Amino acid sequence: MLSRLASLPRTRALALCALPVAALFAVAGLAPLPYAIAQPGTTADVLGKDQGREVITVTGAPVRPTDGQLRMTTILATGPSASIDLGDVADAWFRTDRAVLPKSSVYPTGQSDEEIEQHNLGQMKESQDDATLAALGYLKLDPKKVKVTLHLADVGGPSAGLLFSLGIVDKIDGDGDGGDLTGGRTVAGTGTIEPDGTVGAVGGVSLKTQAAARDGATVFLVPKAECSDAEAELPKGLRLVPVTALSDAVASLRALEQGQESQVPSC
Repeated sequence: MLSRLASLPRTRALALCALPVAALFAVAGLAPLPYAIAQPGTTADVLGKDQGREVITVTGAPVRPTDGQLRMTTILATGPSASIDLGDVADAWFRTDRAVLPKSSVYPTGQSDEEIEQHNLGQMKESQDDATLAALGYLKLDPKKVKVTLHLADVGGPSAGLLFSLGIVDKIDGDGDGGDLTGGRTVAGTGTIEPDGTVGAVGGVSLKTQAAARDGATVFLVPKAECSDAEAELPKGLRLVPVTALSDAVASLRALEQGQESQVPSC
């Protein structure tokens, strides 16, 4: 075999040697890979309505009319059972509006599509409960006397927690001086929330900033630990404001509303 190959013209020999490699890549290109492809998703104004219902409803405390918007952001990812091949990965790799993520970082392993959907909805419900406790704790209101109902259909996961808390604060207290926490702006952001107000990282922020800018936001609240990710594909005209806690976010929005730019941190 070796001697016969040596007698062939070099170009032909290289071509013949390449055939098994080419076949291997062809098979790899068709094989499903353990990745998910994500892109900018929808945004929703937590101060507004969803499917005809107020996203935030408060009883037991006075509620003020609001101006401006607080938009929670999402990413849209291929489903857990979707077949992603090498061509899909290669296409997404070179696009700024796509991200290739390990499937295990997006979805729990070993569960069906239906189980994962229920898991994500459960995370959303827990996030809403934590957001309510964080906001009422910040406002020093008794959760036994003030009831907050949050409604947002077709969205799962915990990453809207910070925006829910800010929406509750704005509806009840505004900027604390009779004005809007947003200052009439369209503010977007992301971040998990703990009952004590701590803000946590979420992932996918470079895609969420694109969704925010697309839907008119000029300010984006980002967990401080994810500043570098948010800066990677930052749309022009979108200001990043890093936060570590609900109190940080409120203080920064109040400073922006009052024109105190020097008091607002940046990434």
